[in-house]
Amino acid sequence: MALPIIIDCDPGIDDAIALLSAFVSPELNILGICAVCGNQPLERTVRNALQITELGGRSDIPVYAGCYRPMFRAPIHGQFHGQNGLGKTELPPPVKEVESLHAVNFLIESCESAIARQEKITLCSLGPLTNLATALSMKPSIAGGIERLVLMGGAYREAGNRSMTSEFNMLADPHAAHVVFSSQIPTVVLSLDATHQAILTPEHVARFIAVSGRISQPLGELMAFWDRNDVRRYGSRGGPLHDPLVIAYLLAPALFTTEKARVFVEHESELCMGQTVADWYGKSGQEPNVEIVTHVNAEKVFALFYGLLARYAENS
Repeated sequence: MALPIIIDCDPGIDDAIALLSAFVSPELNILGICAVCGNQPLERTVRNALQITELGGRSDIPVYAGCYRPMFRAPIHGQFHGQNGLGKTELPPPVKEVESLHAVNFLIESCESAIARQEKITLCSLGPLTNLATALSMKPSIAGGIERLVLMGGAYREAGNRSMTSEFNMLADPHAAHVVFSSQIPTVVLSLDATHQAILTPEHVARFIAVSGRISQPLGELMAFWDRNDVRRYGSRGGPLHDPLVIAYLLAPALFTTEKARVFVEHESELCMGQTVADWYGKSGQEPNVEIVTHVNAEKVFALFYGLLARYAENS
């Protein structure tokens, strides 16, 4: 049976790659896509989500518009996604329309329905945690309908990527992250510690273009724009494969090593706002609340994605 999931995202180039990979994974039953303010303002992340579902041939998946700003702070947006969030890639205007139900209500209703059926849903968070934190603030009981949360966010042994200490998704809404990490939801975290082990190099991009059939042109454009050209930080040309690793973890968890820790999110100090602090050795006296991915088998992860995205050639 396919795993029922909800993808909460802020597309975003790496969100787009993650979504396109999930669309061709029969192991995943995507119940809906929730958009949130993050890499771009909400209006644009919703539009991008609609365009990506159409590019991937998955107009059957409903898209819901979520929170238009963080819980308490002014919005910030991504620096590496271009003016429209998808680099220089121009996709056709979406034909598909966003659902009338708010993403927060969709999350609540989906979890409550799962509880009523004595089932659970896996949540995949690729952006700021505003939608989920708002849902939990309104109905804490929905945690009972969540099997686990697999999220991309945070930085522990790695430095931050948006500030000296903080990863973008956490800095974009640190109060939401605090709410989520304070909940009892079983959580797996793919932080910069993990994503910096999987760098999408120009050589990878060339291979993806060669195998991805009808989406090869837009996929190649997205991936090429993602090249940070920061050899000093990443050790090579390219950019970290952030959000797609959430999908890879769902499909092949054996390719990842995790370590349990208690995580705290700084939401008061401006100097370290959004910093995720891991208690690896029990100094806080509190039990671990998350599993942090500490090692990625990058070679096999890329092989997984080659196989997934090649399905667009098979279905052409």
